[in-house]
Amino acid sequence: MQTGKIVKALAGFYYVKSDGIVYQTRARGIFRKRKESPLVGDIVDFEADNVKEGTITHIHPRKNSLVRPQVANVDQLLITVSIKNPDFSFYLTDRFLAYSESNHITPILIVTKNDLNDDEELIKKIKETYDMYDVYFTEKDTVNESLKDIFPDKLSVLAGQTGVGKSTLLNTLLPNLNLETNEISEKLNRGKHTTRHVELIDKNNGQIADTPGFSTIDFTHIDKEDLRFYFKEFNDYLDDCKFRGCVHINEPKCAVKDAVNNGDIKESRYNSYLQIYEEMTNYKERY
Repeated sequence: MQTGKIVKALAGFYYVKSDGIVYQTRARGIFRKRKESPLVGDIVDFEADNVKEGTITHIHPRKNSLVRPQVANVDQLLITVSIKNPDFSFYLTDRFLAYSESNHITPILIVTKNDLNDDEELIKKIKETYDMYDVYFTEKDTVNESLKDIFPDKLSVLAGQTGVGKSTLLNTLLPNLNLETNEISEKLNRGKHTTRHVELIDKNNGQIADTPGFSTIDFTHIDKEDLRFYFKEFNDYLDDCKFRGCVHINEPKCAVKDAVNNGDIKESRYNSYLQIYEEMTNYKERY
């Protein structure tokens, strides 16, 4: 019996890395009966007589797992958003941030295509709005050297709207990767999926999960009343609301709404919260 980490899932096979060696394995039938599936990032026990014919026998408990992309034990979500083509969206950025927070994963914001931007006020607004997070700006074919410090001892997932340049960013960070990239469709102002499977790639003593792009996310794993906890700056005011369990919408003497009115919480962030809350109320969340 050996223990390792699943570093790639493809066509029913799970590739488990143990002591520097990668074993091709399949999952035991018992997992299907239990309706369980191993995920990339899982720590597993497996049996293998050789590197081509192994069997996963046990999945260790996970600290978290994502549905889209399907990765377990994630340390940080690298939320990739473009400044242009497609245009920067505060609302989509807020969705990804709340999604990351709700899964108890550290979010890091990476703003791509800064070479296409000529609006310095937009840069200033992004920095001010997300000053509670680490924010990095990148340009085409240029590595932001500060990014190299975020990877050691972390499993990172790269996520973001389709067409924002995730594959381009990975190619820049990992020049030997040579991922396929597609041009943005001018008609739709959106890109095409370019990656076909989930795989962990070694980077600066850490790992990055290369995953397909997705443009919206699902909050069905949390109750709408808990959404307030995943807008980080709201938490500074929770104890000052008059009503315990205040969701900061219709309640009187709400400290969060007062903070919005005073400019201490950005109005765009609060509006994103209201929009997501309404969607959760109406059960109209779309993938």
